[in-house]
Amino acid sequence: MSHPATFLIPEHEMDFTAVRAQGAGGQNVNKVSNAVHLRFDIRASSLPEAVKERLLARGDQRITREGVVVIKSQQHRSLEMNRADAIARLHALVAAAAHVPKKRRATKPSRGARERRMEGKRIRGQVKAQRRKVYD
Repeated sequence: MSHPATFLIPEHEMDFTAVRAQGAGGQNVNKVSNAVHLRFDIRASSLPEAVKERLLARGDQRITREGVVVIKSQQHRSLEMNRADAIARLHALVAAAAHVPKKRRATKPSRGARERRMEGKRIRGQVKAQRRKVYD
């Protein structure tokens, strides 16, 4: 079994902005910019064309109409950990787009499966028939 290709995204293709995180954190949250916005332009990247097409075709809310991936990371209290988390999430997104889904081959149910289905329906019909009122 072959593993999906992993793409190394160069740092210079990612744009990081430090922003203030939302939520709890006391006074610290108001004065320290620990959250990270990662911006990654799909069209200008060095990814293979097929992966770019699949990324742009995804209905992901993190991808803008202009084809820029925006990931906000604010899970951790340190800027470095949030930056690493954002990069990991971008890599996961690209890896998911790199995976080519297997083509579905149409199949018909086997004769035995059809017979079992019809037998089940016949038995169910008998059970329901026995619930009806009996008239003399």
